[in-house]
Amino acid sequence: MSTFLRAIEFLSLSLWLGSDVFLSFVVAPGAFRILGSRDQAGAIVGHSLNVMHLGGIVCGLMILLARLARTRTFAGLATPAALCVVLMIALTAISQYTVSAKMAALRVQMGSIQATAADSPLLAEFSRLHSISVSLESGVLLAGIAAMYLTVRELALRPS
Repeated sequence: MSTFLRAIEFLSLSLWLGSDVFLSFVVAPGAFRILGSRDQAGAIVGHSLNVMHLGGIVCGLMILLARLARTRTFAGLATPAALCVVLMIALTAISQYTVSAKMAALRVQMGSIQATAADSPLLAEFSRLHSISVSLESGVLLAGIAAMYLTVRELALRPS
């Protein structure tokens, strides 16, 4: 059972990291390069980000629940790897429920990002929030890489 639970941890973390990398380095740049409209590309990326955030939170909870079931103690949730996952969940929730929500509201107010004047305060605020969003996603990715390393390290250091 312990092997199965570890597999759930690794699978969930891998899915989350993979989706983050794929969205950041394939979907977002591709949408903006291929689609003629910045608004359409933004809508695709925004929708994809929303799905990825919700999936990431589910994956994070699966990791923590599998870890809790495997270790049978709450101390298993206080390890560096588990704390990285908690950080990932927190950053993702902040991005989804505050930053992305504010960006969506600004999109509605502007009607069209592409048609909004470059000196618009709404566009300036959208750009500021976009920068925060990118920073949060970078934090999730870095914490995820650290969580993967620390999870592998835990397994390698485990007495045989």
